[in-house]
Amino acid sequence: MNAFTDNDLVLVSPRYLAGSGSKLADALGPLIHLFHWHHHHDPASGHIGLDSPCGTMFVDFEPTRHDGMWWNVRHHEPYWQAQFSRQTPIETITAVTQALPQLLGDTRHADRIPLTPQTIAQSADRNSWTSRTEEGTTVRTSPDGHCVLTHEPSSELTWQIRNSLYEGVDTKWSATFTFDTPEPVVAQFFAHLTYGIPVERVFAEVPFLVRDSASALITPVRDAAVNPHTHHAVAQADQAHTDRHRRR
Repeated sequence: MNAFTDNDLVLVSPRYLAGSGSKLADALGPLIHLFHWHHHHDPASGHIGLDSPCGTMFVDFEPTRHDGMWWNVRHHEPYWQAQFSRQTPIETITAVTQALPQLLGDTRHADRIPLTPQTIAQSADRNSWTSRTEEGTTVRTSPDGHCVLTHEPSSELTWQIRNSLYEGVDTKWSATFTFDTPEPVVAQFFAHLTYGIPVERVFAEVPFLVRDSASALITPVRDAAVNPHTHHAVAQADQAHTDRHRRR
């Protein structure tokens, strides 16, 4: 059992089990302050809406939506849409939102906000996701089976990523990308989802059932004997070694 208090800072891996996190400013701040996107905020509902200067791209954060799809990214001509539900890790959403100006041709801060050079297949292979294709639909599954990416070219929701633990109780999230979504958008999201580098959370932000799950690794940020990321990496190696022996 984890011996953390609710206010403890921790590192969590894999990322898709870490919960949403709370760094909203990372996802929206650069668009406002670096790229000067128009924005409005409704304090009563918490809704934040951003429009690109060219008027073709829109980002909405709506924490009161009943369907749980709190994030909506839309583009016109061609129309495409990406949606992310409440527990989607904020780091993966941030990877998409910060890259949007470059997709529109604004490269002023490309050195600070790099686009991934990896394809979706390369990110999957690099991080040991399995892949199968049947009747034109490709399904990629995380090593622990908790996260699945489905690519169905003939569907309106061409790309779907779904995560769950224990049949989705408390930890389920999803991300969807419609037909004309540029593949680099999906690749950017997926690369940051599959990174082996852990994400930082306040322990109370970690989904309840994940806290004592054998599928997640949670280590302290403070009071670690070495650098917290080094400590986490060593623990990851120990966990992988143990898992290999269990499968023998």
